[in-house]
Amino acid sequence: MSLARHGAGVGATARAFWSQVHPVFMLPPLAASLFGAVLANAFAPGVATLHVVAMFAAVYTAHVKDGYVDFYVRGEDDDHPLTERGCRLGLAVSTATFASCTVALFVLVDWIAAALTIPAWVIAYYHAPQLDMNPVTATTGYPLGIALSLLGGFYVQAETFALVPIGFAAVFLVLLSGIKVIDDAKDYDYDRSIRKRTVAVTVGPDRAYTVAYGLMVTALLVVVAFAAARVFPPSAVLAALAFAAIAVVAHRAPPKLATMLLIRGSYVFLAVLVAAVWFEPLARFW
Repeated sequence: MSLARHGAGVGATARAFWSQVHPVFMLPPLAASLFGAVLANAFAPGVATLHVVAMFAAVYTAHVKDGYVDFYVRGEDDDHPLTERGCRLGLAVSTATFASCTVALFVLVDWIAAALTIPAWVIAYYHAPQLDMNPVTATTGYPLGIALSLLGGFYVQAETFALVPIGFAAVFLVLLSGIKVIDDAKDYDYDRSIRKRTVAVTVGPDRAYTVAYGLMVTALLVVVAFAAARVFPPSAVLAALAFAAIAVVAHRAPPKLATMLLIRGSYVFLAVLVAAVWFEPLARFW
């Protein structure tokens, strides 16, 4: 049986599997893992690579499972590059890769490193059709995965916890949850038709925007407060200002464009934070 729905041969199959790598949503968890490593005093490339690969496998699992559910179960999508057998194989390979990396982290670091890694796959695999039917889990699933990726990336290096990475993880959880509310709002009509209870469906599109920007403003204020308290580097305020400028523009845009702007704004936010941390010693903030 074919693994790809369009075309035959190795090339068509490879393209079908590669189609499940969506850079816009794939890069933030990987970058968060590396950001967590940057926050640690020491850097071990081996365990850093294992954690990044584990996060890649988890997000790939989410993309394949979401595509399978949206096309073969819900009939939401018009097309999908993989056959059902291809989806099952993709899930098997990504899960095996994730499991291998997690076991290696257990052996090379400790059980806490593995325990921080495992939830990423659980969130990814059960996002559709289980978690995305509830307004809380539909909103926080992806942001929670990124927060855990940051914490895990730090822990596999430092083998301990610290206030700085925990604070950054909390900020990303709240900020990205706000972006996710707006992302879900663009599918309001369809989600309502299948009784998918996103925040927009639950409270209405207008109130969803209020909730979304309330979450984002809260996250930015936390960054400013932590910088003022010398928990974060003072230059972290620049990240809050950069994202705030993009959010002001996005506020006037329709949901689809607003989502695009805000996601890219989160890249800028992370990049400025990395620069703030990279050029300022962290020891005095712990």
